[in-house]
Amino acid sequence: MNNFKNTVASDLLSCISELSADISLTKEDILDMFEYPPDSSLGDIAFPCFKLSRILRKAPPIIAKEISESLKSDVISKAEAVNGYLNIFVSNEYLLSNVLFKIEEEKEHYGSDDSGKGKVAVFDYSSPNVAKPFHIGHLGTTIIGHSLKMLHQFQGYDCVGINYLGDWGTQFGKLIVAYNLWGNKEMVEKGGVDELVALYVKFHEEAEKDETLNQRAREEFTKLEHHDETNIALWKWFVEISLTEYKKTYKQLGIEFDSYKGESFYTDKMPAQIEILREKNLLKIDGGASIVDLSEYNMPPCLILKRDGSTLYPTRDIAAAVYRKQAYKFDKCIYVTSAGQSLHFAQWFKVVELMGYDWHDQLVHVPYGTVSINNEKLATRTGNVILLKDLFATAIEKVNEIMDEKNPNLPNKEEVAEAVGVGSVIFYYLYNNRIKDINFVMKDALSFDGNTGPYAQYTYARTSGILDKAKDLNYGSTAPQITTSEEADLLKVLSKFNEAVRGAIRDYEPSIITRYIIDVCSAFNKFYHNCQIVSAEDETVRNTRIRLTSATKTVLGSAFELICLKKTEKI
Repeated sequence: MNNFKNTVASDLLSCISELSADISLTKEDILDMFEYPPDSSLGDIAFPCFKLSRILRKAPPIIAKEISESLKSDVISKAEAVNGYLNIFVSNEYLLSNVLFKIEEEKEHYGSDDSGKGKVAVFDYSSPNVAKPFHIGHLGTTIIGHSLKMLHQFQGYDCVGINYLGDWGTQFGKLIVAYNLWGNKEMVEKGGVDELVALYVKFHEEAEKDETLNQRAREEFTKLEHHDETNIALWKWFVEISLTEYKKTYKQLGIEFDSYKGESFYTDKMPAQIEILREKNLLKIDGGASIVDLSEYNMPPCLILKRDGSTLYPTRDIAAAVYRKQAYKFDKCIYVTSAGQSLHFAQWFKVVELMGYDWHDQLVHVPYGTVSINNEKLATRTGNVILLKDLFATAIEKVNEIMDEKNPNLPNKEEVAEAVGVGSVIFYYLYNNRIKDINFVMKDALSFDGNTGPYAQYTYARTSGILDKAKDLNYGSTAPQITTSEEADLLKVLSKFNEAVRGAIRDYEPSIITRYIIDVCSAFNKFYHNCQIVSAEDETVRNTRIRLTSATKTVLGSAFELICLKKTEKI
């Protein structure tokens, strides 16, 4: 619809200029004024004339009527003046030439405008803490981050996905103490991450009874920072065990990273940044710790070094940002974490600015809300977690049960069940605005009715089934014609794909794509139920509808890839 609005904006500008030579509107002004009517019977786009009233010294309804009588454009079928609005209807000829033909020509590139070409975007996401489970609380950063990466990539950006593993910090001191006291090699090799988590939970249980354990943990981490051979060996082992487990989940999600450089990678890069802070007189000693005072900016102090000289999260994040700017020359570096870390990012972003780095405004924090199951919050240290692998397994099992009932002879049933089961979790999460807190309900996520992943994947499978039936028909042999409102409405929704992509990137909001997918599915299913497709008697009508089905499949397939949803040819 962007191309349609651009053309109409140019034509409107000419009309308005004829009404008054004194008017100083630009095409961009008109584009910003366009609205989508609440009802399609009121037009495909609407132009409010109220802002023109004072300049033209006429009532908005009169202005709208005058424009409607003089507006001439090849892309509109009619323009109606209604209560100060100019309601504009797109022509069927435009829908065919600029939507259907364009989808057929551009295929999987349709919807992209290469606005990111020549630019680099770095994405810091997922980033689980090593030796802790990959639970549902990690789902947000992982799929929001990857979706944003895919969106930018779709628009031509050169993208770098970084899994900034939490592989450093005092938690490793706790784990080393726990392993030395209660663990052994055989137990950990057998239990993997689950055993490491059990040790971590036990540490916190015992530390409540014996406060000296926390001091021992700090001492063990200090030894780790000073490259104690025994602790380094244990740490590397914990990281290896964790990564092996995490990659199983990433494979289910279809996610690959360009870098797994975790916090530990930056241990030798922090001193240089600390020295810059000292040179610029930004570091202050407060109670033995080194801080940057941010009271002038209405923020608490940013801690850089603990009393014992150990580094903290801001220290590592600053060093990582500097390294990434030098290594990738990014135009923006995007961090996807929970909203609970918003202050942390605001603090160290400000410190980067105070250090004199002129690219500080290229750092972007994308926060998201919490997730719970049955309204219970999750916490690793208490063992109250829902592991993502268990959640996926449950979803896959339930989809298998549905398929046994509805389509027991489906080829590759296990593969399809995994795509739909995992997809249901992804879609349920991404359908909501990212900043909202989510209470995950499996029954709702797995429904094949409503605004869900299974409904979207089933619609995609439906388009595949229709095209499979039509594979021997030469449906490109006749010029297409729009004969029903359902056909036109479907093309209108397909025309808005680029707008959805641009909006999702602008707002860092994947839910714009999930909701767009539902709009496409709704329009297609209405078309499917009300219009004969392969069985249509008229050849031109049949061929047009098959091509519309193919166009729908193309757009849905592209949109699925933008949110980590797998394409399902059959369900």
